[in-house]
Amino acid sequence: MAKSGDNSNTALVAALNGVLADHLALYLKTKNFHWHVAGSHFRGLHLMFDEQATQIIGVTDAIAERARKIGANTLTSIGSVAGNTVIADQDNAELTADAMVAELRDDNDTLVERLKTLKLASDEAGDYPTNGLVDEWIDQAQERAWFLAQTLKQ
Repeated sequence: MAKSGDNSNTALVAALNGVLADHLALYLKTKNFHWHVAGSHFRGLHLMFDEQATQIIGVTDAIAERARKIGANTLTSIGSVAGNTVIADQDNAELTADAMVAELRDDNDTLVERLKTLKLASDEAGDYPTNGLVDEWIDQAQERAWFLAQTLKQ
């Protein structure tokens, strides 16, 4: 592992906190859609959004604890989440079900890209435990995006 002052360690911590912020923002958006989805596919989407939200929030502790294990601080507030995420807010509670599904698909694809950045940063820093964990997180985000994409097919 890189020493605490190394650029590779700084990049790793920034990547961990970015991925953590993205997971927290995506969790809240997925729950928002779970609460507000309506239409002929309500039940299936309501349940799928809840399952996905549970999976997303389940990863957050492992991400934050990786940052702490390498001696770094992690996110501390809603403001720090907002300042570190690339997942856009969605306050429109009247979106169509298809718009919700499409937005979550795209957000999970965005998360995959951020996770790939974390994978590279963990490689650079020689942080093999993080590197190994990221593979599973990428697979989970890809699976969510796939389920959402398949839901949009007519």
